[in-house]
Amino acid sequence: MSSFLDSNACAQVLKAMGDATRLRILRSLVEHPKTVAELVAELKIDQPKASHHLAVLRHAGLVRDMREGRQVSYWLHPAVHRQLSESEGLIDLGCCSVGLKKE
Repeated sequence: MSSFLDSNACAQVLKAMGDATRLRILRSLVEHPKTVAELVAELKIDQPKASHHLAVLRHAGLVRDMREGRQVSYWLHPAVHRQLSESEGLIDLGCCSVGLKKE
């Protein structure tokens, strides 16, 4: 993820973040990488719904994934994680900053 996104890219990221379930997933991944099964259990959502939301977040560049056998682990994109760690929960998209705080 670039430090500064143009307006179109910024809008795509904001759209990806504009869902309560996706925000819950992002908040969960701040702690550490998790598998889909762990997210399903923690957030009490079904697996297809979790996979759909994770795909949207991955496409927006907010999370990364890795398949290990039958399990897929997800974690925050390193640039997003770094910004959250260094800026008290703010992600600077260039066009705006988004705060991601624990519930």
